Parts: sequence; structure tokens; C-alpha cells
Amino acid sequence: MEQTCAAGDYRRAEQMLRPHRATLITGVVGPPTWTAGSDSFWYATSGPDGAEHVLVDPAAGTRQRAFDRARLAAALAGATGEPSEPSVVDVGNDAVIVESGGRRWRCSLEDYTCAPTEEPVPVALGESRSPDGRWTVFVRDHNLWVRDETGAESPLTRDGSADNAYATETTFWQHRSIMRKAGAVAPPVVMWSPDGTKLVTHRIDEREVEPLHLVESAPSGGGRPVTHTYRYAMAGEENQPMLHLVVVDLERRTVTPSDAEPFYASFRSPLAWDRAWLSADGGTLYYLDPGRFYLRLRLIAIDLSTGLSRVVVEETGRTRVEPNQMIFQPPLVRTLANGDVLWYSQRDGWGHLYRYSASGVLVDQVTKGAWAVREILHVDEDAGVVFFTASGLVEEDPYVRQLCRAELDGSGFTRLTEDLDDHAVQAAPSGRYLVDIASRSDRPPVAVVRDRSGQVVVELERADVSALERAGWTPPERFTVKAADGTTDVYGLLWRPHGFDPDRRYPVIDRIYPGPHSQHAPPGFDNTGTGDFEAYAALGFAVVSVDGRGTPGRDKEFHDLSYGHIDDFGSLDDHVAAITELGRRHPWLDTGRVGITGNSAGGSASVRAVLAHPDFYRVAVGVSGCHDPRLQLPWWGEVYQGPYEPELYRRCVNAELAGNLRGKLLLIHGELDDNALPYQTLGLVDALIEADKDFELLIVPGAGHTMFHREAYVTRRKWDFFVRNLMNASPPAGYRLSEIPSASLAWARSLSPNRG
Repeated sequence: MEQTCAAGDYRRAEQMLRPHRATLITGVVGPPTWTAGSDSFWYATSGPDGAEHVLVDPAAGTRQRAFDRARLAAALAGATGEPSEPSVVDVGNDAVIVESGGRRWRCSLEDYTCAPTEEPVPVALGESRSPDGRWTVFVRDHNLWVRDETGAESPLTRDGSADNAYATETTFWQHRSIMRKAGAVAPPVVMWSPDGTKLVTHRIDEREVEPLHLVESAPSGGGRPVTHTYRYAMAGEENQPMLHLVVVDLERRTVTPSDAEPFYASFRSPLAWDRAWLSADGGTLYYLDPGRFYLRLRLIAIDLSTGLSRVVVEETGRTRVEPNQMIFQPPLVRTLANGDVLWYSQRDGWGHLYRYSASGVLVDQVTKGAWAVREILHVDEDAGVVFFTASGLVEEDPYVRQLCRAELDGSGFTRLTEDLDDHAVQAAPSGRYLVDIASRSDRPPVAVVRDRSGQVVVELERADVSALERAGWTPPERFTVKAADGTTDVYGLLWRPHGFDPDRRYPVIDRIYPGPHSQHAPPGFDNTGTGDFEAYAALGFAVVSVDGRGTPGRDKEFHDLSYGHIDDFGSLDDHVAAITELGRRHPWLDTGRVGITGNSAGGSASVRAVLAHPDFYRVAVGVSGCHDPRLQLPWWGEVYQGPYEPELYRRCVNAELAGNLRGKLLLIHGELDDNALPYQTLGLVDALIEADKDFELLIVPGAGHTMFHREAYVTRRKWDFFVRNLMNASPPAGYRLSEIPSASLAWARSLSPNRG
């Protein structure tokens, strides 16, 4: 008789998903907000009844609840005339600033009276205000406009056009389908000088980039399908988006083009994230230019008074030259007040810091050894010291980050933590104190404040996962196995099924998102992820995540194993070797029933796994897959596979292996995916049909890369597919997941109005 997966299993799985899982963990410390001119700060933490706010004075070694949350809510309701949950903007010793009803309120903590503040009204969507509040800029008709304090508006530029516009993101990063759903308007891409008199922006030239068309089959208002056309460059194409930096003087209304070379912008503008910054006096813009193939990294300085540029530091390599192994983490480059530069390089085989003079001459190697710098926390120029985290210092696990310091002349390296925990650290602006959140995959976070010597001066929070455990969760097991080469150690995580019974045999799901630009099985406790791993465990699967050879976080040689080999998706051979070894260690793992799933690069990796290893992977679900890097933005292929060569790229195309399909395959793609185009999945579909293979296909109308408004439906379909084909059971009839708040929509709606 066929087994049935109960509705209760699905309900438990839902509780493991973001954000439901977050409500089952208390004592998690949010980002600290530092009080100006002080080492005091406040943070929000998750409590049993919702968010609580805490004030901390590290010098005094104290922490205290910032205010009475219920009393504040009542006071605000009395002032506004309607009940609302206050959105906290800032916390002080005597008052708290909150937002409600589109206004800001100051609530006294002495008598809990609230009054509207006289602060400027927050800027509207699609606008950015100068630091001094005098100017507000926005994009209109592809040009940058300004509004002064009187409300008068005028254009700052006049020659912008649809495909040669000012202050907009690269087409790839505009996320048009998400923004439409969110009703959001992105702010202009600008970086203000500290005094607000100047700004830096760019003009993005896409006039020669080939157009791309996506069809919205079922527009929300009904009627005919809608065609969305935009510029989308692909790997190997000559014409790419090019950014030209300009300096705008608000007082004089002048626009000065920089003489710097145009910036290849297949991914993002350096102004739009943390690849650009201003000198302390605001007179110089520094930015990192990796070139089209990331084989040459340059730090470039632009004089804002003249627009003249100069190359400060330049490094070339045979493979990628990166400012950090993790693409979405801040670059490990700092410019100092005396003009010196702290520069990250893997030139000696590990990721270390080097000090250059203002003229670009190498002065010292600041750090060295068989380990890697991971984050720069603070540079004390007066004392000549840098604080940072580093991995590779803990013999048991090369990914564990430890807190360290070193002198800028290369001497005095000191570990400030000597444990097995993974440390996520943020420094006070003064550098006198460090907020340290330490955890392991099976040990919830403990947050403390340390002084510069590493001594704990005050404990902040200990996360409590007891409610999560009562819901059936157990922490993942950190494991080490040999890679497929039989010699290299690789690391991963194993989640046991809820209600684990060692006498049963459990099917295995490999939840994959391959490198080479991010980790997927970090050593610390995960309280921010999607919850996919835990949800599959709640359904009764064993779940595995592996960081195979070619993924980041270790030495350069290990990372470079993926260069030119993104068809192997973080070494699928290592995934097979890891799960096979785990099956030998744990008889309850049924390695004859192994499935795999992932999104984006994980979607294409899942398909590649079931095609390249048909005797091992029996079931695969590929969501939003990048199945053909020839049809992908150049950033993915040209940076991680290498400059375009037909054969080098052809071997990455999943359709080439369509004839190998023997297992069960579900392909899912949003029709408006402007990241990994839906045509990549449809090209694979055509090859599968040509090979006369059976598979399932779900094209989601109106959805983009992250499935935003259809996440619940897509999630339920994935669960059903694995339950039927890997568990050999029937899903609960008629079960409907509650709507999953979309991280993509939340991001779009919370766009910061000011940059820099």
C-alpha cells in the first residue's frame, strides 16, 4: 500500500521556512546602530513576544532594555489616533524616534509622550537627498534632475536617452519584474560628497547592446500579452554595457566627465554597491575596476574637482583577480588618510593584505601564512593596526573565522579568539570595541562585546532555539569527507529527518547552490537562510549540503579548480563522493534514493547532476536554471568560466547531455526571469523532446528569477515532486501553503533612498 505524507508533515515543513523559522528563535542580535560620537549603541533582538530593543554602553559594561514596547505602542496610538506597531528609527537614553503613518515621531522615555518631529520628510521612492538636505535628485526622461529647498526643479543633464541614460542601474540589476510587482522605484545611482555640494554618477551606454524580449502572458490587468524589451548582453558578444563616470557640481550646475576608461558593466556599477567610496575629505572618488574578465583588478582615483583619474594599484593574474573571494561581501581594500592603500591579494596562494604607498609602490605584506583574511573590520591608522577575521587558523575546519589583529608593517599578528566557533564581527566606528557573534552549525549564536585585546566586556544575547526544537528541528551535523580525488578534505552539513529513527532508511536530498562565488555549507549557525534544508528534513528526508572543490573560502588553488569548469558546478563528483561516504557511516541513509535541487546556478547544477550522474541521482528539481552560459549575462561565464571560446562554453550546456536522462526531472522557470532567461530552460526542453525523454515542466506566468508572488505554489510543487518520486509516497490532498513573504519584494520596497 502506498505511503502518504501527512498534512502535519507539510505544516511542520512550513514552520521551517523563512520567516516562520525566525519566530522560533529568540535572542538573535540585529545589526548594531552606533550613537554618534560615542561607543554606545542599540540593537533589536528577537524576543518571545516580538522585537525588543537594547541599549549598550561598552565602556561601562552595561546593557539594558531601551524602552517598554507595549507602553510605547500605546503612547504612539494615542498620538496618531490609530493603533500601529512602531517602526524604530533611532534609540537614545531619553527618547526614541519611530515612524508611523508616513511621519516620524519623538517619544519621550520619561513620560512616554509622542510628538511629531521637525525632521525632513523622508525622500520619496526614486529620489536621493544630499547629506546637508539642500538638494534632492531623481531621474526624469533618462536625465538626472535636481529639486532645491524651494521645490524648484531643473535638469542637471540634458543629453540622456533610453539606451544612454544617467544614474540608472545596469539593465541586469534593474529587476524590472520585481520592481513592478513591488510598486517600487529605484533611487538614482549617485554618490554624494560629505558636504552635499557634489555627486558622482554615471552614464550607461547600451546603444549597441542587443535587445531581448520577454513576454508577460497573463498581465495583471488582463488583455493581450505584454512584451517587455530591454538590453541584455551575453557572453562573447562584442557590445557590452559601458559606464562613463561624471562629477556633478550642484552649486555651479556643471557636469564634468571623468577621463577614466569606460567601465564594463555586465553586472553592476561600482557606485551602486561597495566597490566605490570617497576619501575622508570628499575630494577623491576611489573605485575598483576588474575589467571585463576580472583578470586585471585596478584601484582608480578620480579628482572630483577636475575629473582627472589615475591608477593607484593594479594587479593581473592568470585567473580571476578578486577583492574578496565572496562576490557579495565588501572588498578587502581600504584607502588610508595618508594615501596608503590596504590591498587584498591571493598572489602567494592565500588571501592576504598588502600595504601600498599613495604612489602605488608595495611597502609591506601585512598578513601572511597558510590562512585567508576574510573581512577587514577596522583600521587604526594612528596606532598602525588592522583588525580582521581570518579562516584557516582552526585545524578542525578551514572555514571557521577567527578574530585577529596585525600591525600595518607586517608584524604583531595576534589571534584574539582561540576557540572552534565561527565569528561574525562588527567594529565600532572608533575601533575601541567589537560586537562578536560566535556560533557553530550546531551551536546557536552567542553575542558579546569585546575590547581591542579580545576580552569580553559585556555579553549581549544567547540565542534560544528551544521553540525550534519543540517544532521537531535538530541541528545539522558538520562533516568532513574526502573529495572524489581521494586526498582533498571537503566539508558539508547533514540534516537528520524530523522524528529520526535509526532503524529506518531515509531518502536523501542534495540541496545545492554551487560556487565559485559563495559558500553553501558555512560552519556557523544559519538563522537567516530560506529554511529549505530544514523544510525537507521536516518532510522526512535526510538533507545534505556540500562545499566541494572550486568553492571559495580557502586557498587560491582550491578555489581555482572551478575556473574553466563551471560545468562541474562546484565538483559534482565531490557531492557524489560525500553522500556515498555518508551512506557508509550512516546505514539509515538510503543512497539508492538520492535527489537534488537548487535555484539559479543550483537549478542548472541539479539538472547537470541527474544527467551527468544518472546512476546516482534519481530525482532532480531545477528552478530558474542557468542551463546555457552562452545565453547568460557575461559576468557569470566570462568571470568564472573564462573568456568566451565556443568549445569551452559548449561543454557547460545541459542540453548537450539531454540523452542521458533516466531519472525524474521537474523544470521550473518564471516567464519574466531577466537574470537566467527562461529561454535557457526552453532550450533544454527542446533537447529533451528531441531525445524523446519524459520530464515535467512548470512555466510560471508573471514570475521572475525568485518566483516572488508565486513562491508558495512553487515550493509546494517541489515538495510534492520529491514526496512522490523520492519518498514513493502521496502528498496530502488539497494542501495549500500559506503565502511566503518574498525576500525579493521586501528588498525592492526597502530600497535606501541615499547611497554613499
